[in-house]
Amino acid sequence: MDIPANNFKRAIASGIPQIGLWTSLCSEYAAEVVAGSGFDWLLLDTEHSPNDLFMVTRQLQGVAAGNVGIPSSPAHPVVRPAWNDMVLIKRYLDAGAQSLLIPYIQTEEEARNAVAYTRYPPDGVRGLGGTTRATRFGRVKEYFRVAAAETCLLLQIETKQGLDNLEAIANVDGVDGVFIGPADLSAGLGHIGNPGHPDVQKAIDEAIRRIIKCGKAAGILTPDEKLARHYIELGASFVAVGVDITMLARETEKLAAKFKKA
Repeated sequence: MDIPANNFKRAIASGIPQIGLWTSLCSEYAAEVVAGSGFDWLLLDTEHSPNDLFMVTRQLQGVAAGNVGIPSSPAHPVVRPAWNDMVLIKRYLDAGAQSLLIPYIQTEEEARNAVAYTRYPPDGVRGLGGTTRATRFGRVKEYFRVAAAETCLLLQIETKQGLDNLEAIANVDGVDGVFIGPADLSAGLGHIGNPGHPDVQKAIDEAIRRIIKCGKAAGILTPDEKLARHYIELGASFVAVGVDITMLARETEKLAAKFKKA
């Protein structure tokens, strides 16, 4: 049995825009539903949602089920651990995640650590487990040798220090892409809660250009359609354009309001 190809990794490396959805509902049922909606990738969040390892494993299974019948362009799950932590990263990789988004990266050293956590010795410090879901329970015989080639590592920059060190972070070998976090970045730049502030937008635009100049994929999240299209035009290749919880909350509010007002 062969390890599944990470077509998401190849697409962003080629600059082919990948449109994503932030999924924070912590439900395998919801993950299965949105997997069939037509998105290129889905972010399974554990940083700002009450998600855990077992729940994420079930969501990965839900995405796989939702992809049945969509062989040409299945939704690719990207897991965001709560922190750049060796143990967390090892466990999500063992659970079958092939792409990770690591939050709050500020220095080259932190970027190098993240790479090491996703690689087996001698290239890193990832621990070996022979019968994990990632190895298809021991059926992918060459898993330890080929896993790195199919692992996509995305690092999230969301502070001024991270911006200052952007090139050093992006140029670390093994980093596939750099994601700009607008919310925390706006706070760090003195405009908390206002990622649309001109100063923040200028910093984001410049960051996307700098990431691309380093030869790495640039990513971002925004529910603003105009901004999303702007970032794609700048060259961002993995852009999340919505959040499942936000969509559920706002649309149910609208439906309730129609009848409450009537």
